[in-house]
Amino acid sequence: MTQPGPRTHVAILDDEPDIRRMLADALEDAGFSTACYARASEFEAGLKRRAPEVCLVDLGLPDRDGLAVVHRLALESGAAIIIISGRAQVQDRVTGLELGADDYIIKPFDPAEVVARIRARLRRGRAGTDRGGSIARFAGWTADFDRYSLCDAGGRESPFSHAEGEVLRLFLESPNRLISRAQMQESLGGAAGDSFDRAMDVRISRLRTKLSEDPRNPRLIKTIYGAGYIFLGDVSWA
Repeated sequence: MTQPGPRTHVAILDDEPDIRRMLADALEDAGFSTACYARASEFEAGLKRRAPEVCLVDLGLPDRDGLAVVHRLALESGAAIIIISGRAQVQDRVTGLELGADDYIIKPFDPAEVVARIRARLRRGRAGTDRGGSIARFAGWTADFDRYSLCDAGGRESPFSHAEGEVLRLFLESPNRLISRAQMQESLGGAAGDSFDRAMDVRISRLRTKLSEDPRNPRLIKTIYGAGYIFLGDVSWA
């Protein structure tokens, strides 16, 4: 008899016990496994024991700035990051997305919405893996989407975040073709508008830095002003 596969693991960081319990119950009922933490220090220790596929992070934490936690996760983890916060100001949402979050949910919320957003985010990631494999080679670079790492021709590695990886995969799957902002929004999800545009600008800027691009004259990721972007180069997948 075929054994069931491991359940997708979600780490929940929120200092309110009722919210942790509500989220854990909804996610467990939906077939996920969960681990709950009230403090950033406990959360970071837990990540070393088991790496989650998804992190739900509250910004109002007792021992750390939640945005700092999000930024570190984006740099060091391949997990999808969803902020859950009572901060409803546009600037908070923009900052969270710029620092590497994949989504932003405002309290109060329906736990069913959180489950749906997690499933949508995971579907996008799995669809990309099914379409194009997990390793792409281009212009002397190797991008490993299982390990969330870039390796240059000299063998030097640098990590990229889940959010940066979504943008990079979108470019690598459509080389030498114009990708408009509308196409990016449709493929990557999220509400269209200034916050989405600014988040994309930041992620593309970071990718250019990691690819050692000249920001004034990038070789690979070209901006077509008023139209979108083109990734220039041949890409092979494995």
